[in-house]
Amino acid sequence: MKYRNNRGLPWLLTVAAVLLMIASMPFLLSSMVKGAVADDIYEAKEPDETYEVILVLGCGIRANGKPSDMLQDRLETGIALYRSGVAPKLLLSGDHEHDDYNEVKVMKNYCLEAGIPEEAILCDRYGLSTYDSVVRAKNVFDVRRAVIVTQKYHLYRSLYIAEKIGVNAVGVGADLRTYQMQTYRDLREVLARCKDFYMLLREEPAKYPTEQ
Repeated sequence: MKYRNNRGLPWLLTVAAVLLMIASMPFLLSSMVKGAVADDIYEAKEPDETYEVILVLGCGIRANGKPSDMLQDRLETGIALYRSGVAPKLLLSGDHEHDDYNEVKVMKNYCLEAGIPEEAILCDRYGLSTYDSVVRAKNVFDVRRAVIVTQKYHLYRSLYIAEKIGVNAVGVGADLRTYQMQTYRDLREVLARCKDFYMLLREEPAKYPTEQ
């Protein structure tokens, strides 16, 4: 009688287990980030304290110079919070690294057209990423207490960065409608949380650490 050689089976199972562990790591890390700041997110009500600024994160503009749907909802939410007295300033953080793309100008014009006084608006043209926006809010604009405004899926990472660099922050979700391709954004955000987690571990500076 011949016996089948199964000596390779334990090795294959070990390899499979290691691969499964590696594949699951981004999701485990993402869940850890979400759990660390979940209690700091306001959905159905406004924060019950006052803060230094309302930090509105950029999110793309249209070719006609108007904000994208997601950005418009962030701006509307930030404007409503300002009018409610949650903070005396709006800090608009977006991409204006190059002259041919000015996210911050679109954000500022939207706020001005809504009746927000210009002296209540701060602009960060080098908010090139979530990480840069939050880190620069502290290091360049000297923010220590902030309300961060973005869509809820994005708030977890924003607040986690703020917590780790010593900014006392809460988040207000700007989910005022249903957005297309949200499943794609959710999956992409898992990887983005991992990226910023390791950037925090290395204490990476913003791309433009001091420029205004």
